[in-house]
Amino acid sequence: MALIDVTVAEIIQESPTVRSFRLAKTDGSPLGTYLPGAHIDVVGPTSITRQYSLFSTPDAQDSFAFAVKREENSRGGSAALHEVGVGDVLRISSPRNLLSIATDATHHVLVAAGIGITPMLSLARYMDVHGISFELHYFARSEKEAAFLPLLRDRCPEKLRAHLGVAREDQDEILGTTFAGMDPGAHVYTCGPDGFMTKVVALAGRHVPAGSIHLENFHAAEQPDASENSAFEVELEGETYQVPADRSIVEVLQENGCDVDTSCQEGICGTCIMQVLAGTPIHRDNVLTQSEKESGEIMAVCVSRAAGERLVLDYY
Repeated sequence: MALIDVTVAEIIQESPTVRSFRLAKTDGSPLGTYLPGAHIDVVGPTSITRQYSLFSTPDAQDSFAFAVKREENSRGGSAALHEVGVGDVLRISSPRNLLSIATDATHHVLVAAGIGITPMLSLARYMDVHGISFELHYFARSEKEAAFLPLLRDRCPEKLRAHLGVAREDQDEILGTTFAGMDPGAHVYTCGPDGFMTKVVALAGRHVPAGSIHLENFHAAEQPDASENSAFEVELEGETYQVPADRSIVEVLQENGCDVDTSCQEGICGTCIMQVLAGTPIHRDNVLTQSEKESGEIMAVCVSRAAGERLVLDYY
């Protein structure tokens, strides 16, 4: 995937652990617009690539903005970005969407926890400007730790429901009441810690179809040991390739000159998604929705495998 150089134009400490970064093109030309809910790949100072949601106004062309929470057990990505300064150069990909606004929804319920506010923020800003019906539920440990809360209170106070310091065992009641009062045509969007999103999906699923629930997930699923894998073959454009138990589909395809883009190689960014024309995938990603997985029509070939002896794939 092509990357471009950008300059860090501004850094803001949004909370004790969250910093936001405004990026501009090094030559001063517009970066362009993007669809709300989009994310970008960011290559940091340690050459580690991570995916971050854009929270800037999607319609604005001059700059992009993303936020990074410094994790205590960082593998190098978030810690390195917290050392970046204004004027430093980063490399980013073009924006792409795994999360987008459902155009057929009668109402939109945005549910964020912690740093999961970032994709919800771009959705909320777009919906607010364009007069789209929505409400935003924001769970945070405290007001101090709630990044972007002042901005939300200023821009869309009547749409914001801030739930600060709510114990985990009390979240169910708030969420259950929220979802029970939804219009049948409403859609739900969520981002946050894995356990929180699992809870949101389960509770929302009692009131709306699975296809009306949308997630943004940047945490890789734990992968089984290669000893649990089986070998299989993959056909692409009339050519057949053998995928051993200890190799991924994308590794084999790229090794044989196939043009398959990758980024995270952990099943969380969606760059390597391909169509499944025949065969049954074993989904091991954290990027496809449950309905997409159940359809068996697409798969993330960086981590997912075959349930049988053969898959027939095509470019997505």
